[in-house]
Amino acid sequence: MMDDQKTTGRIFDIQRYSLHDGRGIRTIVFLKGCVLRCRWCCNPESQRYEIETMQTPDGVKTVGQDVTVDEVLQTVERDRGYYRRSGGGITLSGGESLCQPQFALALLRESKRRGLSTAIESMGCAPWETIEEMLPYIDQYLLDIKHTDEEKHRLFTGKSNALMKENAQKIARSGRTELTVRVPVIPSFNATEEEIADIARFADGLPKAKALHLLPYHRLGQDKYGWLQREYTMADVLPPKEEHMRALLAAAQKNCSLPCQIGG
Repeated sequence: MMDDQKTTGRIFDIQRYSLHDGRGIRTIVFLKGCVLRCRWCCNPESQRYEIETMQTPDGVKTVGQDVTVDEVLQTVERDRGYYRRSGGGITLSGGESLCQPQFALALLRESKRRGLSTAIESMGCAPWETIEEMLPYIDQYLLDIKHTDEEKHRLFTGKSNALMKENAQKIARSGRTELTVRVPVIPSFNATEEEIADIARFADGLPKAKALHLLPYHRLGQDKYGWLQREYTMADVLPPKEEHMRALLAAAQKNCSLPCQIGG
């Protein structure tokens, strides 16, 4: 087996001191590449695996860097003291980190070998064998469930949700990781009480799932589309108001026995 520390992958950012992507204070490693093209994506620079350039107001920025597992963990391990006091650790995100399965597995496995808590933000959009191999090294699985309707999911993301729903069931039944369902709440896509109730019922049917988090849509990534010379098709969509989010939370709680919250 190849030395995990030397395994190479492609990332576009490492964010330290995160409080919203798993338990405690965490360092998020953002991997390049995604199989979906969600209209609202706040990290459009994550979607393509290729190294890109963005023309930002501060000049040209290169997006994408090839690194080894050891190089990533040198940054992650700077904050061991914070992890120890808060219960935090490393979180893999993207893009979809399952699109780089060898690198993601090596990073998770080496993190556990070094005694780090691990989490992954993922849509579960990969062959089950890919996920199954990683599960022993994932403490928390933050699973995106965007919609229960296959055609609407395809219309807004470019892909069916069938594989993701199937993998969600398998991850939950495995009992090998703490599973939290996270729902990006997107007006015009899934921000009705009926749609959130459907997702809540689906989440409620996942064995041993721990929680359901509703994540309000925001437009913080909108400028990046222009920097990449791409169109942002959600420019006219406004973030949901607090009152609307509270109504959606009530709909989720009515249809789900899991702890439900806004944000997370």
